[in-house]
Amino acid sequence: MESKSINLEEKQIRPVVDHLNDLLANYHLYYQKTRGCHWNVKGASFFTLHLKFEELYTEALTTIDELAERILTLGKAPYSTFGDYIRTSKIQEVNTIGMKDTEMVKALIADMSTLIEMERVLLEITSGAGDDGTNDMINRFMQFKEKNTWMLRSFVNED
Repeated sequence: MESKSINLEEKQIRPVVDHLNDLLANYHLYYQKTRGCHWNVKGASFFTLHLKFEELYTEALTTIDELAERILTLGKAPYSTFGDYIRTSKIQEVNTIGMKDTEMVKALIADMSTLIEMERVLLEITSGAGDDGTNDMINRFMQFKEKNTWMLRSFVNED
């Protein structure tokens, strides 16, 4: 059976959608952690990190919407409950209250690394399925995180 709207076969799309939903769940945890960092950062780096964290969570929110809409485009339903997100996500919740600014940055670097790893797997799956639309979208998300991971690593002298 083919998807009526974009002519991709069901058997090829199922693993794409499953991985997109996993990525969506992980992005929700990453998004909330980034917002928590934005709200709770303190110290000499406040102005720098407050703005950077806002940039990151704003981009994550846009990514979340694009992921959900792509899943719908492929004819399936995106996860939409916190229970689904928490149960599915590799990324774990943390309490950002009282975290040091460098701990926050390191936590976000680790989460971005997890997301990039998931996206690399997804790129292989979408390539095999002939799903160039999802592949292009995921590649764009990954490039944003790759650049920002480098910037954050430089901030904490881990470059």
